[in-house]
Amino acid sequence: MFNIGDYVLNQQNGYLGKVIGYGHQLIDNVYTTTLQVLVAENENSQKRELVIEDIISAWTLNVAN
Repeated sequence: MFNIGDYVLNQQNGYLGKVIGYGHQLIDNVYTTTLQVLVAENENSQKRELVIEDIISAWTLNVAN
């Protein structure tokens, strides 16, 4: 389990971000725990932040931070 404030890396899309919360989604009639991650992107030299919510198994702890 990840702690709020941990930096995590999404194994599927390569997003790197900071855990800001938890959630849940109904997948195949089963509630699955999700992570809510704040991701910073640079797009056309403008910084933009977005929140991504994905199942926990899609994320790994980024030990570099």
